[in-house]
Amino acid sequence: MYRIDRAANRITMLTKTMFAELGFTERGHLQEWLAHRPDALGEELLIIQKEFAGFDDTKERLDLLALDKTGTLVIIENKLDDSGRDVVWQSLKYASYCSTLSKTNIVEIYQQYLDGDGDGGNAQQQICTFVGKQGFDEVVLNAGNEQRIIMVAAQFRKEVTSTVLWLLNHGLHIQCFKATPFKEGELLLLNLEQVIPLPEAEEFMIGISNKEREERTAELKQNRGDTLRVAFWQRTLDALRHATVDMYKNVNSTKDYWLTTGSGLSGVEYEMVFGKSEVRIQFDINRPSKEENKKLFDYLEKRRDQFEKAFGASLEWQRLPKYRLSLIIYRQEFLSYDERNWDSMIQWLVEYIQKLKATFHPEIDNLRRLLIK
Repeated sequence: MYRIDRAANRITMLTKTMFAELGFTERGHLQEWLAHRPDALGEELLIIQKEFAGFDDTKERLDLLALDKTGTLVIIENKLDDSGRDVVWQSLKYASYCSTLSKTNIVEIYQQYLDGDGDGGNAQQQICTFVGKQGFDEVVLNAGNEQRIIMVAAQFRKEVTSTVLWLLNHGLHIQCFKATPFKEGELLLLNLEQVIPLPEAEEFMIGISNKEREERTAELKQNRGDTLRVAFWQRTLDALRHATVDMYKNVNSTKDYWLTTGSGLSGVEYEMVFGKSEVRIQFDINRPSKEENKKLFDYLEKRRDQFEKAFGASLEWQRLPKYRLSLIIYRQEFLSYDERNWDSMIQWLVEYIQKLKATFHPEIDNLRRLLIK
C-alpha cells in the first residue's frame, strides 16, 4: 500500500506491520471490526451472532455467523497474523454444525444477538428487509447444504490454500481474505483483500453452483403460488379498470407479491401487497439516497394526525432507520391463498389504494420542493 504525495508527484510505501505488534487481538478487535462493517468483505452481510456456541455436545465457538442476501448462512472465521494449520478443518466443522439450523433456530439466534448487542429490534422483520421479502413466511433460510465459509487472516499457510482450492473445485463456496495492517505515524490502516478465489476468477469457479441455483429458481417459478398471484393481480387490475381507477393502467399482472405504481416523484410509489395472511397497501419512500428518504418521511410524519384523518384510519409509520427505504402502511388480514376470499380482498384493495393516493398525492409537489432545498 502506498501514500500518494500530490505535491511531489511521488508515492511512498506505507509500513506493513503485524496485529500482534499493534496490540490487537482476534476477538477484541478483528472480530469486532467485521461485526460492525461486514461489507468490508465485499458484499452485504447480516451478522446474526458473535461467538456462536449453539452446537450440541461441544463447547466450540465460531467467530461470526451471518446471512447473505440469498438467506444462506455464512461462517466467518478470523485469525490474526497466521491462519494456523487447522483453520479449514475448524471451519468445515462449523459449517456442518450450522447445516442443521432451521429457520426457527436462525430467528432465535438473531433475536438473542439483537437483544444482547443492545440494538434491539425484531429479528423476523430485519431479516425480511435484508433479503428483500415482504413476509417472513416467504423467506427461505439455510436451504440444503449451501453454507458458505469466509476465512480472514494476515497470512495463509500453504496447506490451507491448497485445501481451499481443492474444496472450491468440489463445489464448496469458500473464500479467503488477507487482512494486512499498515502504520504511518499514529495513523493505522487496514487492507482487506480477497485472495482465494481471485475476484476475477470467482464467477467462473462458482459457475456450476449458480447454474444449479438458476435451475431451482426456474422450477420454483412454476409453483402454485406464482400461478395464484398472477391470477389474483389480473383480477385486481380488471377491478381497478372497471372502477375507472387509472393508477395501474400501465401495469401488468405479475407473479410477484407486490404491484407498484409511481406517484410522479421518482422513488416514491404506491404499492399493493399480496401476503399469505393479509393484503396491504403502502406508500413507499425508496429513493437512492437514504438521507433523502428519511427527510421526506420525517416531513410527512410531523403531520401524521392530519394524514390519518384524511385517510380515515390509523397508519403504520415505519421509518426503518437502519435501511434505505421508509414505509407508510395500512393492512387487512385475509387468508390470501383461499380464492374464496379474493372478491373481498380485491374490493378492499380497490377502495384503500384510492384513499392512499388521495391522502398523499397532494403532497408530492411539496416533497419534490423539499428535495431541492
